[in-house]
Amino acid sequence: MSDAVSDEKTAVAADTIPGQRDMDPAEPLMRVRDLKKHFPVKGGFPIKRTIGAVQAVDGVSFDVFPGEALGLVGESGCGKSTTGRLLTRLMEPTQGTISYRGKDISRSTRRQLSPIRSEIQMIFQDPYASLNPRQTVGTIISSPMEINGINPPGGREARVRELLETVGLNPEHYNRFPHEFSGGQRQRIGVARALALKPKLIVADEPVSALDVSIQAQVVNLLQEVQREMGIAFVFIAHDLAVVRHFSQRVAVMYLGKIVEIADRTSLYTGPRHPYTHALMSAVPDADIDAEKKERIRLEGDVPSPISPPSGCRFRTRCWKAQDKCAQEEPPLIQLSGNTEGHLTACHFPEDPTIEARAEDIVLDPALAALEGEDD
Repeated sequence: MSDAVSDEKTAVAADTIPGQRDMDPAEPLMRVRDLKKHFPVKGGFPIKRTIGAVQAVDGVSFDVFPGEALGLVGESGCGKSTTGRLLTRLMEPTQGTISYRGKDISRSTRRQLSPIRSEIQMIFQDPYASLNPRQTVGTIISSPMEINGINPPGGREARVRELLETVGLNPEHYNRFPHEFSGGQRQRIGVARALALKPKLIVADEPVSALDVSIQAQVVNLLQEVQREMGIAFVFIAHDLAVVRHFSQRVAVMYLGKIVEIADRTSLYTGPRHPYTHALMSAVPDADIDAEKKERIRLEGDVPSPISPPSGCRFRTRCWKAQDKCAQEEPPLIQLSGNTEGHLTACHFPEDPTIEARAEDIVLDPALAALEGEDD
């Protein structure tokens, strides 16, 4: 009788503790719903009080499935990096839920997060600022194992040397310091540190934006190889659309704290529906001078302030299709007629699913139009 009770408790524990049971590939590894992060703005004298809030992330929802790479793109300041820090719980969300393997972790304490910290890792944008200059590479990579009490077979040093070789570095560099490496090598050290605990999800926050183009290709190929061999899911944050298309299976487009379109990469890159996505795609340079001409859209001004975003659709102040309805109603993120399964768009007046050249370029900047008129 006692053995049966013991077996039952073991089964329950395995089912409730993250990392103790296999996930169904059809079930999301991470589910994000209505995620918000508002930073308070203080003002007043002599007593400061909250006079507003920076709505960095405002109602973001998406799923990340086991082994897939989800790209997150958008202009600087749209909330990509903040979203990544919320997913890893480096920041506390203002509202919304983050579920990892079926368990809500959005309000979990440090003690409650401890069992899953090793399964969600992050690669930071600046490969030098994210490494402690006073520690050797061996100490940097082995620290996560020491903190989590992990003693791999053969010892931590052997595991670190193995990881260095995995990411393309010489295992003999174990006792070197970060300043002795190039930018690309430092990012490889960051990748090795993220892999030290064998995570199931890695949030890569613009991991190649600070690197030269040739080094970017090496790091991206390394991440792809890691994903393929270890089955790790990625949330890949970047503003380089070519890199995102190469790495990610699905892509979400963010604008001013919201996701305006999400789809598989083929649907998004060949048939975008949201005007902002069209503008992003038209900005990608084409190195092939003999290729067919693509559409060209040049937007006016910068992204509005997240402290006081526009009513309704947040892109309407820069959109050539905006109407009164756009200012009155916020468009829901739904599947439009003609879209493939899982292709969601938040727009009242979506574009045709094509990136072919238009009869006329869309130029919303009067100064630019006047300047080009003088050149003609």
